[in-house]
Amino acid sequence: MVGFSVIAAVVAFAGTMLWLRGERAFSKTWSVTADFEDAGGLAVRSPVTYRGIMVGNVSDIKVTPQAVRVSIQISEDDLQLTLPVQATVASASLLGGDSQVALSSLGPPLKKDAPMPKSARCKGQGVLCEGATIQGSEAPSIATITNSLQEILEQVKKEDLVPKLVGSTQQFDATLTDIQKLSNQLTIDLARAAPTISNLNEATAQAASASRHINNVVSAFDNPTTMTDLKQTVSNARSLTATFDEVGGDVEKLTADPQFMAAVRSVTIGLGQFFNELYPASTPDVTKP
Repeated sequence: MVGFSVIAAVVAFAGTMLWLRGERAFSKTWSVTADFEDAGGLAVRSPVTYRGIMVGNVSDIKVTPQAVRVSIQISEDDLQLTLPVQATVASASLLGGDSQVALSSLGPPLKKDAPMPKSARCKGQGVLCEGATIQGSEAPSIATITNSLQEILEQVKKEDLVPKLVGSTQQFDATLTDIQKLSNQLTIDLARAAPTISNLNEATAQAASASRHINNVVSAFDNPTTMTDLKQTVSNARSLTATFDEVGGDVEKLTADPQFMAAVRSVTIGLGQFFNELYPASTPDVTKP
């Protein structure tokens, strides 16, 4: 009877110790390992969650030269997580609190016949298996954000970015001032050049008019009919001169001479036609209503 009592006491003591360590006898727990660069306040018995539900706890923490190795004990033997799986150290809130490990599955949905984590055929099936090692990370918090901002400010101070930025701003302002001055000067120069441009336009118009007159003269002299009429006009003018010389300038005799008056009329008509060809008049079209 005494021996049975001793055995019962030993078993009870062992069960109590296992319970205090977060382990349960005859339970179907399984474990994985997560490596962190910074454990962020984790401790043994820190909770492990998946989608906000507690599924286990931290059973051991070891610091190595490469990382902080955390042993995670999962109490749900049917918890299936598709690979890759990530473990994140997070606080209970952004303002702080007890640290915990949050598991997240980043893989595709599970297959219908996916094996359980403790199954012999688990490895190579895209499922997190017992004894696997996953990569850990630290979730953002007020402390990490503050540290990051501090590092950025120190880098800014080290590189003298603020004085350089101020110098760049001043240089940019100086460039804008120079551009404004150049724009004002261009406006003044354009105002000064306006009369010259107007004179050039007027000279161009006059040159175009002179060119048209020259073309009219060339066309007139290039017309055989015009040249024949011009020769006839010159001949009539010579005849007038000869007749005027014969009568000695007597106007009454000249006006009484039919041939002289016909020659005057012919010369007048010929000169009129010649000048009409040189300078054609622009007359409105009277046929239009």
